[in-house]
Amino acid sequence: MPRSAEDRFNAGKSVSSEFGNFSNAPRPLVRKIPDPEPFPIEALNGLLGDAAAAIHDQSQAPEAMCTQAVLAAATLAVQGHANVELPTGQKRPVSCFFLTVADSGERKSRVDELALGPVSKHEASLRERYDEDFPAWQNGQDAWEKQRAQILGDKKGYPDQNAKRLALNDLGTAPSAPLLPMQVCPEPTYEGLVKMLITGQPSIGVFSAEGGQFVGGHGMTMENKLRTAAGLSSLWDGTPIKRVRAGDGAVTLPGRRVSLHLMAQSGVMAIILSDAMLADQGLLSRVLLTAPRAASGTRFWREPNPSSDIAIKAYSWRLLSILETPMPTAEGKNNELLPRTLPLSLEARTKWIAFSDHVEHLIGPGGDMEPIKGLANKLAEHAARLAAILALVENLDAEAVSGSHMDAGIDLVQHYAGEALRLFAAIAISENLRIAQEVLDWLMNKWGKPEVSLPDIYQNGPNAIRDKQSASRIVNILVDHGWLEPIDGGGVLAGKKRRDAWKIIRVAA
Repeated sequence: MPRSAEDRFNAGKSVSSEFGNFSNAPRPLVRKIPDPEPFPIEALNGLLGDAAAAIHDQSQAPEAMCTQAVLAAATLAVQGHANVELPTGQKRPVSCFFLTVADSGERKSRVDELALGPVSKHEASLRERYDEDFPAWQNGQDAWEKQRAQILGDKKGYPDQNAKRLALNDLGTAPSAPLLPMQVCPEPTYEGLVKMLITGQPSIGVFSAEGGQFVGGHGMTMENKLRTAAGLSSLWDGTPIKRVRAGDGAVTLPGRRVSLHLMAQSGVMAIILSDAMLADQGLLSRVLLTAPRAASGTRFWREPNPSSDIAIKAYSWRLLSILETPMPTAEGKNNELLPRTLPLSLEARTKWIAFSDHVEHLIGPGGDMEPIKGLANKLAEHAARLAAILALVENLDAEAVSGSHMDAGIDLVQHYAGEALRLFAAIAISENLRIAQEVLDWLMNKWGKPEVSLPDIYQNGPNAIRDKQSASRIVNILVDHGWLEPIDGGGVLAGKKRRDAWKIIRVAA
């Protein structure tokens, strides 16, 4: 029987509870990461939920990964059409940033291929149109430049400045170039992203089944990371891009929308979640994270259900029809979006306020959500964005976000909150505990003797410890957790008298 949203939320809170003590047995240095809760796929009732289940059936990839991919594709499809209006009066983009953790072999590329199928078809259509329009634009541009040069150089026909000005006014501005036909890019730098938003589509997605390419790419090097994090955060907020460069001059880009979905291995996730700069810039609080249990070892051959193909075709047709629907743009602009406002219904507004107050109770000192305060402060907005996405996919002309859509949005963000508590708590352990775990692993697997002394640790142990002071600090942690027991009066180890020595407590893991 599916667990309720409250059950999933409370399960996530268990990450912040202390380990229990069991008689005199040693205590773990680092908490075991709890198993992930099932993704609330039932919140995506209807077309998107059926598509996620169908992709799961055809790929046998983790269900959460399939659902994230479908949600991300849906976000890209609708984000240019509307902004959601919060009860605060703020009008916010519906763009979302998703991160899915899955190691190699979990069929990330296959899931992305199926979920982004309608986006790929739309991109192909954009390229075909671009190839048709570009020659005509190039000819028009050449003719315009030739005519402009002729006006400026013809002293007889246009003898004074006023005559030239009137002729240039009659000539008009240069013809607008066709927009670049790229809608998805896997690893852009922030500068590259901005340039693409100047000359390309006003609604794009940063999508990659190999998120390590983005994290390890040029845009996330030490010198560029701050710019990328700050820029992506501003794009999520819907703030107009403002840039001043010596070569390019000044540019202001309102009305642009960017969504993001990275699938990354657990090592990449650890890099992202432990990066203080990304946290300080607020980027991590704008990311919706899930890390499902691996499916490898369970994917034995079976024929996919025939209904899965039907569900994926219905999903593809719906998203493609949205992508091909012209987005509202500012007058005279072909890539400056002017999304309409999508308000919350009275029922949705009531549910949003209740959820916002519920979260506020949990983020104070000692509260269950204090460890993820940055994300928690934005949970209600995340819920409204997701609810609006579901409403727009169902009906692009929806007049308001319904109460049932808000229920779904809240259900989804409670899963993300539980995942953040589970994963951020696992990453955010002290450096001393990390080293202590490394030393404990060395004692159990490589040392092979019943006792140990300080010189044994800092002379022969892990490279993280190379002096007496560091070794003493780590030994105190291991003693406190019950893994080392002081030997009264010291001991003789390898034929040498040691004043400080400890007995190693070896128990089954």
